[in-house]
Amino acid sequence: MNLIIMTLTIALLLTMILAFISFWLPQMTPDSEKLSPYECGFDPFGSARLPFSLRFFLVAILFLLFDLEIALLLPLPWGDQLPSPLLTFFWASAILTLLTLGLVYEWIQGGLEWAE
Repeated sequence: MNLIIMTLTIALLLTMILAFISFWLPQMTPDSEKLSPYECGFDPFGSARLPFSLRFFLVAILFLLFDLEIALLLPLPWGDQLPSPLLTFFWASAILTLLTLGLVYEWIQGGLEWAE
């Protein structure tokens, strides 16, 4: 019991000392370089408040959708060992068909064209 109290006291003391040092140790001298926005090493140009293109969001959503499709199809090898593997094959085919039709529709509508 005495060892537990001593260990907890040392841990609490060490935590308080480290928190105090980390609060007072860093130099808070902001200059123009630290206050400028970081853009991968390039000089910032334009406003940072410009909205993203809607096409960017469409491509991102399509990526997430097909990523989710892969996650849904991963358990298929185990689903083939169920009492009715034909039902598993049917549902997997239905998911793939639905997503393929959605992709074809998006392609026909021109939603996958990045440049105008």
